[in-house]
Amino acid sequence: MGEFTDGITGRDARAALRIAVVGAGPAGLYLAILVKKRFPDAVITVYERNRPDDTFGFGVVFSDATLDIFERYDAESYARITQEFAYWDDIAIHVKGEVHRIGGNGFCGCARSTLLTILQERARSLGVAMVFQTEVDAEAFDDHDLVVVADGINSAYRQRHAEHFGTTVDLRPNRFAWMGSTRPLDAFTFLFRETEWGPFIAHAYQYERDRSTWVFETDPDTFERAGLAQLDEAGSAALMKRIFADFLGDHPVLTNRSIWRQFPMIRNARWVRGNRVLLGDAKATAHFSIGSGTKLAMEDAIALYEALVTEAEVPAALAQFERGRREEVEKTQHAADVSLVWFEHVARYLDFEPVQFAFGAMTRAKAITYDNLRLRAPDFVARMDRVFAEGVRRAGFDVSLDRPAAPMFQPLRLREMVVPNRVAMSPMCMYSAQEGVPGDWHLVHYGARAIGGPGLMFTEMTCVSRDARITPGCAGLYTDAQEMAWTRIVDFVHANSGTKFCLQLGHAGRKGATKLMWEGIDRPLAEGGWEVMSASPLPYYPDSTVPRAMDRADMAAVTADFVAATERAARAGFDMLELHCAHGYLLASFLSPLTNRRTDAYGGSLENRLRFPLEVFAAMRAAWPPHKPMSVRVSATDWAEGGLTPEDSVAIAGAFREAGVDLVDVSTGQTVSAARPLYGRMFQTPFAERIRNEAGTATMCVGNITTPDQINTILAAGRADIVALGRPHLADPGFTLRAAAWYGADGIHCPPQYAPGKDQIFRNSVRERADFEDLKLRGRPKTRAELRLPAAQDAS
Repeated sequence: MGEFTDGITGRDARAALRIAVVGAGPAGLYLAILVKKRFPDAVITVYERNRPDDTFGFGVVFSDATLDIFERYDAESYARITQEFAYWDDIAIHVKGEVHRIGGNGFCGCARSTLLTILQERARSLGVAMVFQTEVDAEAFDDHDLVVVADGINSAYRQRHAEHFGTTVDLRPNRFAWMGSTRPLDAFTFLFRETEWGPFIAHAYQYERDRSTWVFETDPDTFERAGLAQLDEAGSAALMKRIFADFLGDHPVLTNRSIWRQFPMIRNARWVRGNRVLLGDAKATAHFSIGSGTKLAMEDAIALYEALVTEAEVPAALAQFERGRREEVEKTQHAADVSLVWFEHVARYLDFEPVQFAFGAMTRAKAITYDNLRLRAPDFVARMDRVFAEGVRRAGFDVSLDRPAAPMFQPLRLREMVVPNRVAMSPMCMYSAQEGVPGDWHLVHYGARAIGGPGLMFTEMTCVSRDARITPGCAGLYTDAQEMAWTRIVDFVHANSGTKFCLQLGHAGRKGATKLMWEGIDRPLAEGGWEVMSASPLPYYPDSTVPRAMDRADMAAVTADFVAATERAARAGFDMLELHCAHGYLLASFLSPLTNRRTDAYGGSLENRLRFPLEVFAAMRAAWPPHKPMSVRVSATDWAEGGLTPEDSVAIAGAFREAGVDLVDVSTGQTVSAARPLYGRMFQTPFAERIRNEAGTATMCVGNITTPDQINTILAAGRADIVALGRPHLADPGFTLRAAAWYGADGIHCPPQYAPGKDQIFRNSVRERADFEDLKLRGRPKTRAELRLPAAQDAS
């Protein structure tokens, strides 16, 4: 969000714009204030169906950063708002009889009715006309320059033109009711209660003296079992009072049209229709668990205002608004999506130790991380580290509890293999083998990264036969020369590092006979190709080779190839073996309903689609040494309609666990060319988390994870057991060694040739970390709650 735009040249300040605003919520009122202040000659009328003092709900909440923005854009309304707000700095999480408080958050709240009164009075003082108790149709006002549709979640205009706007409404399954209480609060408070019916959650915060907002939430099954569908407002309030009685004490639960409902996540592909524009909740919603709904609406108003200032014509301004604002809105919605899903599945985490549960709650939306919390709440993170180390102790490791290592530097046992730390180098195809034989490139690639210190390293997908290759440059393990070359690399890794080495075996299936990645990924070879096969005769791209549908003879031959490669891997000395059942390759093509159209015993139901991959795994497990672990890589979603569901992925992981798998390597997508992944930081981690905590199997997550801080956040929150990184290891072979120096994990293996370098980086990191943390702490602005504390103490 930029500075106040008085210096911007664009529309003349004397412009006599004629604007109708449909809806007198925070978005519509704030836009009217900013535009009227900048363009005094503008004729602005705000229309509202309700009375001026009608409001539903109780309080609204803003962060300090949001208030900073309000101060820049309209100091007068900002001054009024800050006079009325209640301030707090802590988040308090109550679970299983424990309370965990984390400071440095900087929140403030006030009554929604107070906020609306402030904005109404400010708008009126500037000459904005307001018409209440009047139902207007946004289709009217054809003689206006601009019509702002800010009439909320149930916008009639948006619904009427849903096809134009590309409206999608995702009605979330949890039920919630917006209530209040006289219970005073000194923190943004989350309370979690396990009841005879299931879990209940309260999101609560102070918004004025002797008044606090309480949003009660539960899952649909608990809602039904508790009989809430049959209760009126008073009955619902009484039940919430009983469930949270230990915290509420004598304070009542208040209601104000506090009906139980489902939260609608609203998105629109377009926000503009002619000279009409959607604003606030009419345009996009963000779940209440991140407290950004009103913030999003008022920042919409700011962005539209800036566009009106900088562009001389309304159509250009609306185009600029949509173009410039969309990324920020979608980022906020993504954070809200991640947060709401955590609350929807809170039952997954209720068996966690309370401190780990609280850590997961704090880091659920990815904005707050392990390192961030170490600065703000060092005692809380120290306790989290100890609890994590206690779990490692229970697994049989003699690790320190007095000075526990960060989670990423705690060991992990898979069968008899001990991984010294929980950093993995993800499998990444090099496309640099000659006739499947890994050469000097591979020796240097794997050797250098093993010396860099990851606990576990995966080979690229190594093919079990010549016709199993993706490209002519893919590595294989089906000849003596290939076995000898891999043995050379394994021996080097074992002789010079503490890294465990996992071989990933796979078959390309219908994605075979394609070009090298840098020549055209997944594009068919112009010449020199080979026959490909798959579960069904469906090409990957329309111009890809049409695969042959496998018959039983093909399945037997492929299984034999996997077993032969497994036996070679055992002789080569690999520590672990992974079966590749992801990314649309041969075995993945059986798992997904998008690529498996078979009508025999290997198609149709999930049980049937699992049959061949499980047969291959069972044959490999029988041939692989029993003391050595095996993993399976799966695509947890196809990112395409009609593909694998989250429930399917949990079932697939469970089936492999029962077959003897020790770790599920959770990836996503690449099943069909039409897939549309939702990328972002750690974007695949939620799938690994769900499989881990529902299928009851260890998981490895991967996907746009780039920092040690993210690794520690994932592990500490119980979202995965080991974390794999690909591209960061390409850029920095010493990634794990550098992280060990930063966190003081001096037990990391280092060959003697490199010991002086290790000593230096560890010495330097002590000073660099101290300087960095001091700079962070000094540079952090005090929250308004912290600034008000000395004044309050002086007054007392």
